[in-house]
Amino acid sequence: MDKYIISIVGPTGIGKTSLSIKLATYFKTEIISADSRQFYKEIPIGTAAPSNEEQKAITHHFIHNKSILDKYSVGDFEREAIECITTIHKHNPIVVLVGGSGLYVQAVLEGLDDFPEVSANIRTQLNTEFKTNGIQGLQKELKSLDPIAYETIALDNPHRVIRALEICRATGKAYSSFLNKEKKKRNFKTIQIGLTAERSLVYERINRRVDLMIAQGLVDEVKSVLEYKQLNALNTVGYKEVFRYLEGHCSLDFAIEEIKKNSRRFAKRQVTWFKRQEETKWYDHSTPIEEILAYINKML
Repeated sequence: MDKYIISIVGPTGIGKTSLSIKLATYFKTEIISADSRQFYKEIPIGTAAPSNEEQKAITHHFIHNKSILDKYSVGDFEREAIECITTIHKHNPIVVLVGGSGLYVQAVLEGLDDFPEVSANIRTQLNTEFKTNGIQGLQKELKSLDPIAYETIALDNPHRVIRALEICRATGKAYSSFLNKEKKKRNFKTIQIGLTAERSLVYERINRRVDLMIAQGLVDEVKSVLEYKQLNALNTVGYKEVFRYLEGHCSLDFAIEEIKKNSRRFAKRQVTWFKRQEETKWYDHSTPIEEILAYINKML
C-alpha cells in the first residue's frame, strides 16, 4: 500500500490544529508538528501549542521536545521528522503533518535547498552592520536585491534576513533563485490541504488569539525566559514585544498591539509562501470536515 502525508498549511490562527486532530482521529494516526517554535518546552503559551487535552487525544511529535537552550536547526528537524514518519508508516500508511513554518514543511516534503558556500567575512560584515545600524537597512537592501525573499521570509528575524543577504552578496544572485531547485525523492506521496479565510477574518482571529495568550499568562511566561532573550528561539513575535515592555521601553497595551500587528504581518507572509505550492487544495476555514475528507479519500 502507498504511504501518504496529509499536510495541513495556512496562516496562524486559521484552525490548522483543530483540522489536524480531526483528520488524525479519522485515520487513526499520529501528528507531526512542523511549527518551528512549538518545539520549545519553555514557551507553550506564546507559541499556541496544542493543549494537554489535545495532545492526550492524539499522539503528537515535535511538541515541547526541545529546550530553548538547545541548538536545533531545520536540517536537524528534517532528519528527525523523516525518521519519525518512517516509523509511523510501518504500522499506518497515513501521517498528518501540520504547521505554519513554511521552510519546515518544505524540509519534510521536499528536502532542503542547496546553497553555495559563503565567505565568513560576508557574514561578519552583515552582523556588524546589523549591530551598528539595526535591521532596517538590511531589510531595505533585501527588498532591492530579492523582492521575492523580502515578501516571504520573517523580516523581523535578523538571522533570516542576514542569511538571505549573505547569499545575495556572495553570488550576485537572488537568494530566492536557489529555492525549490530539486526535490528530494521521498517514499511517500503528499496530499496538501490549505486553510484560508477573508483577510479581515484572519486578522480578527489573530487579535482574539493574542488577547487569549495575554489572559493565559504570556507576560509571566516571557518574564521567565527574559535572561535568554538573545537566543534565536526567542527572536519571535510575542516575545520580542513583551521583552521591550519588561525592560521599560513601552507600555503593556502598546506591546500587545505590536504583537497583533506583527502577527498579522507574519500571517501575510505565510499565505504568500504557501500560495506558491500549486498542488495545494485550498478550503475556507469553515468548510465541513466531510467535504475535506471526501477529497482526501478520493486522492487516496
